[in-house]
Amino acid sequence: MLLIYAPTNQEFKIVKILADEKLKKHLEDLGILPNGTISLLSVNGGNAICLVKNVRLALDKITASKILVA
Repeated sequence: MLLIYAPTNQEFKIVKILADEKLKKHLEDLGILPNGTISLLSVNGGNAICLVKNVRLALDKITASKILVA
């Protein structure tokens, strides 16, 4: 499922990132990698607050909709 539709306060495995190479590299620099874990803390207006490696990150709606989790 897409990250923005995932339930909050649960940990998920990142399955795939559906983005171009530039965005994939940026997300990789933030610690968002396939087979990594991510927790969705809240969604407000489509924008997502996530927890990755004990660091809170804010992702816009477009970026969050490109991350598939299971």
